[in-house]
Amino acid sequence: MMMKDEARSDIDQEPILSDYYFTSILSHHTMESALSNHLSIKLSSSTLPSATLHDLFMGVLTEDQEIIKAVKDDLRAVKERDPACFSYVHCFLHFKGFLACQAHRVAHKLWSQNRKILALLIQNRVSEVLALDIHPGAKIGSGILLDHATGVVVGETAVIGDNVSILHNVTLGGTGKVGGDRHPKIGDGVLIGAGTCVLGNVRIGAGAKIGAGSVVLKDLPPRTTAVGNPAKLIGGKDNPVKLDKIPSHTMDHTSHIEFYDYVV
Repeated sequence: MMMKDEARSDIDQEPILSDYYFTSILSHHTMESALSNHLSIKLSSSTLPSATLHDLFMGVLTEDQEIIKAVKDDLRAVKERDPACFSYVHCFLHFKGFLACQAHRVAHKLWSQNRKILALLIQNRVSEVLALDIHPGAKIGSGILLDHATGVVVGETAVIGDNVSILHNVTLGGTGKVGGDRHPKIGDGVLIGAGTCVLGNVRIGAGAKIGAGSVVLKDLPPRTTAVGNPAKLIGGKDNPVKLDKIPSHTMDHTSHIEFYDYVV
């Protein structure tokens, strides 16, 4: 297991971390066990013991191997797409976007089994501890990168495809005008820049890019680029634009992603 090799290498560099790495990684024989242990410690409280959460997480993860497959896809996605991530073990232990996504996968499974009280409990603890709020009813694909993750809000009927990258302070919410199916549907391979709001039951086509600080209220076609409030297309196959015409404010200076790199 690559994470165990990385953990041993980290211990060689920082022996003071040996107990932490042993408890979190090296003492576990499966991903299910390590993830259940780590999440339960992160999300426990004085009135919600880690042992209770561990049993809950372990039961769901061992029952549904599709979740573990998605966990591994998420690990690879973070390692490959976020240059701030220099190892799998670093992501597993410290990247709260990754951890929140895995807690959501468990909560969503419970929600689909009509165990909604437990699902909402996990959502609440993730919100309190990790500072992002994903409703357990939301459907999320695999290969997800929640970069920084602080302030991310995802509504109950939202759907997020595979290989999606979402930066901090992004809202996938409703407009407040309708009930029922009221949240965005995000296609595969979409990039959503920091501070963006996508509101209503709108569809963001596969491969679309949304610039930082945008407000999206209408559908976006696949493989297009949109920025602004309200968001307007500035690039893509059907609306080409030269790189030198993209306003500088469409770049997200707070992350590794430079927006013009993603214009089709």
